[in-house]
Amino acid sequence: MMLVGALIVLAAATFIGFEASRSLRERPRELRQLQTALQALEAEIMFGTTPLQEASDKLAGQLNSPVSLLFSEFSRRLEEQGETTAEAWQRSADGVQAAGALTREDTSILVEFGQTLGRFGRSEQQKQIRLALTRLSQAEASAREMCSRYERMAKSLGFLGGLLVIIALV
Repeated sequence: MMLVGALIVLAAATFIGFEASRSLRERPRELRQLQTALQALEAEIMFGTTPLQEASDKLAGQLNSPVSLLFSEFSRRLEEQGETTAEAWQRSADGVQAAGALTREDTSILVEFGQTLGRFGRSEQQKQIRLALTRLSQAEASAREMCSRYERMAKSLGFLGGLLVIIALV
């Protein structure tokens, strides 16, 4: 019975370590996907006449989760018309943080960008998108560095933490 309990503790701790590792691995991918999405949004704003709600809905269909959730939720909130553009964007950004591997700092980049969304003309909006892209690119570089530095450690710590708990209980 004790052996079964020890194996369950070890498996759970190892799983936690692997989940932390997965999160470290997913964050750069999600940041890259956000950059691609903002570039597509920039193209829609600069060269298209598509309303923001329709452009967001279109982007949601082209992206993978959880970034697609940002744009589908934003589109839905704009369609309901109960919130300002900035409020709809902020609530949508909060949702993507909860569903993915993005950090609070990553979400703050999105929220700050959302404060400018739809408030300026095309050229000024393009500058704001470029600023957000630059900041997301810097965050991606940092995330890649963290991933290469800590991914293996997270897996090992999960396993070793489980062993430590087993030893402490025995």
